[in-house]
Amino acid sequence: MKFSANLGFLWADRPLPDAIRAAKAAGFDAVECHWPYQTPAAQVKAVLDETGLPMLGLNTVRGNPGENGLAAVPGREADARAAIDQAVAYAARIGAGAIHVMAGFAQGDSAHAAFLDNLRYARAEAPDDITLLIEPLNRHDAPGYFLKTTDQARAIIEALVLPGVRLMFDCYHVGRTEGDIVTRLRDLLPIVGHIQFASVPDRGAPDHGEVDYGFVFAQIAGLGWTRPLGAEYKPAGGASGDLRWMRDLDSSR
Repeated sequence: MKFSANLGFLWADRPLPDAIRAAKAAGFDAVECHWPYQTPAAQVKAVLDETGLPMLGLNTVRGNPGENGLAAVPGREADARAAIDQAVAYAARIGAGAIHVMAGFAQGDSAHAAFLDNLRYARAEAPDDITLLIEPLNRHDAPGYFLKTTDQARAIIEALVLPGVRLMFDCYHVGRTEGDIVTRLRDLLPIVGHIQFASVPDRGAPDHGEVDYGFVFAQIAGLGWTRPLGAEYKPAGGASGDLRWMRDLDSSR
C-alpha cells in the first residue's frame, strides 16, 4: 500500500517546501495539498524534483471568507473560472496530477447547472494529463455544501460524459454521511480518481474510531488499487502526530 501526505493538514505549520521534505523523510510515497498558491510554483517544483515525490493534486480556492468553493455558486461564474484558471496554471507548473474543483455552498437546479458548466470549462482548459476531481463533503462538517453524496457525484460525472472528470472518494466523508465504505467504493471504483481517508468521526489518524482501516486498506488492495491513498487527517500532538499507523495498518510495509 502506498500513501500520500496531505499537506493541508500534515506539517501544516511549515512552509510547503519543508513540509514536502518532511513527508519524504517520514516515508510517504507522494504528497497532495489544499491551496499552495502563496508559495511560488518554481519553489514547489524544485523540492518535488529534489525529493522525487509526485504532487497528486491541489484544490481550487475557496473564494471569499465563509465560502467553500465557487464552481456551483450561481452568479459567481467569473470568479469560479478565474479560480479554475489559477489552479490549472499552478498544477501545470508543478506537475500536479489532479485538481479538486470545489463546488461551494449552493442548492437547486441553478447550482447544478452552474457546476456542470464550470466543470466543462475546466475540462476544456486543463491539459489532458490533469484529472478533474469532484468530492462530496459530509453534512456535519460542511452543511449546505452543494455536493453531498457519492450518488450525486456519480450522476454529475455521468451527465458530463467527459474524460478525466472523476470522483474523489474520501472514506472519512463517506463514513460520516453514507457508511458502508468498502461496498460504496467497490461500486464506484470505475469513476474514482483518488482515495482519501481519516478516522470517523473525529477526522484524526486512521488508527482509531468507527472504521477499521486495516480491513479497509486490505480491501482496497484487493480491488487492485495501486495508487497512493491520501492521508487527509488532522494529526494530534504536533505537525504530523504519531505515524506508526503506516506500519501497523499495512502489512505490506
